[in-house]
Amino acid sequence: MRTLERIGFYETEEGEQARLAQAPEGSKNHYLSTLPVTIAEWPEGLLVELPWEPPRTYQSFRVVVVPIEFRKDALPEGVEEEPLPRKRHSGNWVCAVVFSDHPSYPLGGFHIDIPAAEIARGRKVDLTEVLARS
Repeated sequence: MRTLERIGFYETEEGEQARLAQAPEGSKNHYLSTLPVTIAEWPEGLLVELPWEPPRTYQSFRVVVVPIEFRKDALPEGVEEEPLPRKRHSGNWVCAVVFSDHPSYPLGGFHIDIPAAEIARGRKVDLTEVLARS
């Protein structure tokens, strides 16, 4: 991807961080701009713990999801192709909630849409590690 960044095909990590930071302070995107990308691979089928820590919320929550379907961002009417440089971590993932202590996100097959930028800043959960502790 570095080569594609150098030639201006994709925005750089710094460019994505600056774009997210332009969102209003207190918004999810502004919060995400303060976090490093921790999942560089295609996340479909991974267990991902979402970043739900203060200052995003008033208290910490644990929400673990499995991304199951990717949806590209819609382009403005009349635009057929995304302009260059293309955004990093654009689009949303339809995710199944597999663990949650957040009152708004019950588990048991509940599906939620999560921005790709948030998934990329989540923490990959290793199920073998979790099962070894129990």
